[in-house]
Amino acid sequence: MARRLLIGVGWLLVTVLVQCRPTARPLPTGVVAEGVLPLPTPVLVGSKSLEEVLSQRRSVREYADLPLTMAEIGQLLWAAQGITDERGFRTTPSAGALYPLEVYVVTADGVFHYQPRGHFLRRLSAADVRAALCEVALSQEAVRRAPAVFVIAAVYQRTAVKYGAERSPRYVHLEAGHAAQNLLLEAVALGLGAVPIGAFDDQGVQRVLELPADHQPLYLIPVGHPRSGP
Repeated sequence: MARRLLIGVGWLLVTVLVQCRPTARPLPTGVVAEGVLPLPTPVLVGSKSLEEVLSQRRSVREYADLPLTMAEIGQLLWAAQGITDERGFRTTPSAGALYPLEVYVVTADGVFHYQPRGHFLRRLSAADVRAALCEVALSQEAVRRAPAVFVIAAVYQRTAVKYGAERSPRYVHLEAGHAAQNLLLEAVALGLGAVPIGAFDDQGVQRVLELPADHQPLYLIPVGHPRSGP
């Protein structure tokens, strides 16, 4: 009898403790951290085959006066550096899976930094710096006129810790090329036009975007809806 009583009291205590345990409460729908912009879930099945996209890829420097949607921006970012595996692997191959690249987006609404884990943007500035970015890109008008300019930067030290300072730049540059081509092909798949730009003042780009000192810009990729007509 006494044993049954002790068991009953024990279960009562467990029940009380479980009921009193704090529960995780999700944020109300639409509430996110300040400066964080969630991106739509990437689409994994497109309307064009890989062969069609490859055959249609051309550099496009003139764009219609139309903004990109968040879905389009998110799809382009995912193509460049999106996570495709629960182990953290991404759309772009990376030596040693060290992922030294960082991707930024410049639009009329400001400067944003892509966060692959979680697939969201972090706003760094609300200023439209496309004109200033154009100036440090040797006044290439595509940078000024595109509704979005994607910036691929590299943190060489991430790769150097494993492959050394001499060899790591080669791996980083190969990876940047992979990421840029992914983005360019995704642009075609979305019916957009884009052009990869490598002619710019490196320090000027860092200054305009206020990048960390170890984030070295490698690519500017203006993207927009191709302009039709004269």
